[in-house]
Amino acid sequence: MPPHTTGRRILLVEDEAMIAMLVEDMLEDLGHDLAAVATRLEEALALSRSAVFDLAILDLNLGSALTYPVADMLRDKGVPFIFATGYGSDGLKEAYADLPTLQKPFNQEALGHAITAALVSTP
Repeated sequence: MPPHTTGRRILLVEDEAMIAMLVEDMLEDLGHDLAAVATRLEEALALSRSAVFDLAILDLNLGSALTYPVADMLRDKGVPFIFATGYGSDGLKEAYADLPTLQKPFNQEALGHAITAALVSTP
């Protein structure tokens, strides 16, 4: 992985505890730090406003809530993010279809590529 993509602080928005733990392990193996985990939309919005992080990974569906409000906030702030969803990029709103997307389940290699793509594509 290129030097400019290592050692990033990452916000994870994921409501499944086992998935969050797996992603945390993958991030650590990739040389990144987990800045925070949000399991609910309100928590994700609050962390997006106040937490210090370089990139976010957003599970598209948090129970009955979609994470588009978080994505909108991050886009407005210029913070790169990745959607993670069982539907892949086909399940995203058209406005977000061009973003790096992880199709669940994903492996560490796919996560690393998505992080690199998100960081490179955001000014």
